[in-house]
Amino acid sequence: MKIKTGDRIKVEYSGSFESGEVFDASDRHGQPLEFEVGAGMVVSGFDAAVIGMEVGEEKEVTLKPKEAYGMPDERAIQKVPKDKFPAGAKEGMMIGVPLPNGQQIPAKITKIDEKEVTIDMNHPMAGKVLVFKIKIVEVL
Repeated sequence: MKIKTGDRIKVEYSGSFESGEVFDASDRHGQPLEFEVGAGMVVSGFDAAVIGMEVGEEKEVTLKPKEAYGMPDERAIQKVPKDKFPAGAKEGMMIGVPLPNGQQIPAKITKIDEKEVTIDMNHPMAGKVLVFKIKIVEVL
């Protein structure tokens, strides 16, 4: 049975950068990844890659940034007055930027100067080519 949009599936996977450095894998979580195909629960290229596969099938796909986390967006880099941050804030630190709806966006402090703190709200993997090894374990 070929996988189609709307199927709920379990996959074993390994995700790496072009350098071969693994950034995530299902075995690190102790179980396969479960998701609904086409529901936007994974990056678009991963979603598209599993369509047409069958249980037990394996494949490797290389995703360009537009199929994964997109390209960095300069509008997601903001300067905020330094007095809005605690004294212990340091460059490289991850923070949560509150949204009006109460949710938070993760951001990285990239620069601190006398008056301002520069934060980057781009996804850390924006602009990166990702390589996934995927194995279909089960269709639920």
